[in-house]
Amino acid sequence: MDFDAYTLDDAIYDELFLNDGTPREHCSQLYQTLSELSAEELAAVQERVTRSFSNEGITFTVYGDEEAEERIIPIDCVPRILPYSDWEKIESGLIQRIKALNLFLEDVYGRSQIKDRHGVPRIVHDGVMPEDMVLDCPQYRQEMQGFTAPYGAWVSICGSDILRTRDGFVVLEDNLRVPSGVSYMIANRKAVKASFRRLYRSSRVLEVERYGSTLLETLRELAPHGIANPTIALLTPGVYNSAFYEHMFLAHELGAELVEGRDLLVNNGFVYMRTTEGLRRVDIIYRRVDDDFIDPLVFRHDSLLGVPGLVEAYKLGNVTLANAPGTGVADDKSVYAFVPDMIRYYLAEEPLIANVETYLCRRPKDLEYTLDNLDELVVKRVGESGGYGMLVGVQATKRERDEYAQQILANPSDFISQPTLSFSQSPCFVDGRYEPRHVDLRPFILHGRQTRIVPGAFCRVALKRGGLVVNSSQGGGGKDLWVLEE
Repeated sequence: MDFDAYTLDDAIYDELFLNDGTPREHCSQLYQTLSELSAEELAAVQERVTRSFSNEGITFTVYGDEEAEERIIPIDCVPRILPYSDWEKIESGLIQRIKALNLFLEDVYGRSQIKDRHGVPRIVHDGVMPEDMVLDCPQYRQEMQGFTAPYGAWVSICGSDILRTRDGFVVLEDNLRVPSGVSYMIANRKAVKASFRRLYRSSRVLEVERYGSTLLETLRELAPHGIANPTIALLTPGVYNSAFYEHMFLAHELGAELVEGRDLLVNNGFVYMRTTEGLRRVDIIYRRVDDDFIDPLVFRHDSLLGVPGLVEAYKLGNVTLANAPGTGVADDKSVYAFVPDMIRYYLAEEPLIANVETYLCRRPKDLEYTLDNLDELVVKRVGESGGYGMLVGVQATKRERDEYAQQILANPSDFISQPTLSFSQSPCFVDGRYEPRHVDLRPFILHGRQTRIVPGAFCRVALKRGGLVVNSSQGGGGKDLWVLEE
């Protein structure tokens, strides 16, 4: 099937084609294979890939105004390919970034930090960040003050979202609290690999299937002192959570018990799991429950999802939590703007991957600029995720922009704005032909005593024609990412 209907734009980086319409060198085999397939053959491939997700129950939940709806995540059968040289840049930049973010969290909370007489973090004392940006952040947890995470690993699992523009790769945001999507990365690989076996083998694609064993190795490194064969549990909010499929998948990959708060109890500072054979001690908890709900004795007292005494057991060193409570202060969208400064401050290095230019509406000049240019900017609430609460100015009506402006004025510190980026596009099979769609990447960084990143990512796709929002909750989908051997 030819690419005659496929459109290129000089302002947009295309993942398959050069500006003159010839395939990029590392994509030549993919281009040849796609060109040789008929529309009927490719439709059959797409149907098999979609059916694999349906058969395995790979779902996510979309929250509307009145009710939640469970859907099968859309997947496009055409893989996106990265040469190893591109992957090296991403990997190096993310290793640098997670190191700085963990040092920042240790500075904010840790007992080893050098504080001034008011007890503020060094990065605030030295004028790199404003005090209210940290201590007034909704995700800051005063209850964690004076605690130092094992081996400095406040964040053990991170999913950073990366875009490619004409100028190179940029980090759009870091997801440090309970990042999701890794199960889709592996499911995408399984489905697409099965349909393109010959192409997959000849392309020498690096494997992502070892993510589970790599995560297990990372968690075991963080086990309480002296425990060689730790018991691991994955703490889920339950079957109604939007990512419950992923919780089941990861528990299986880890050989861990999938538990809810009611399955655990704390006794004498240790965490135990109720089993049919009695109580069994738990040493490591990979939590997929938000801070507010993990321990009703410390955070929200009305929570039925958490475990009373869990935070105290963690502070005593009797159980490891991944990720640590309080990490949300480092993935607040306002704090994101300071990550390059964190890298310079803590590591004395220049950032290897840039941030997106970000305007903080808490600053009067940035607020004025944002309000004057709403038709050209993307505006986000600092604490939201999943694409919720966001305005894409170029695609909004004047009425929508005016209404959003009133929300910004009511609470400027709750908003940031960024330029509308022309980020890269990749071919997708849509309505019987190849069409370009915008794509991003979410690689998953694992940090224990060392940092590990499997060579792959959840590649998200804005499936709506001309769409710029890749979140599955907003109509986005996924595709497989192939990182080629060096």
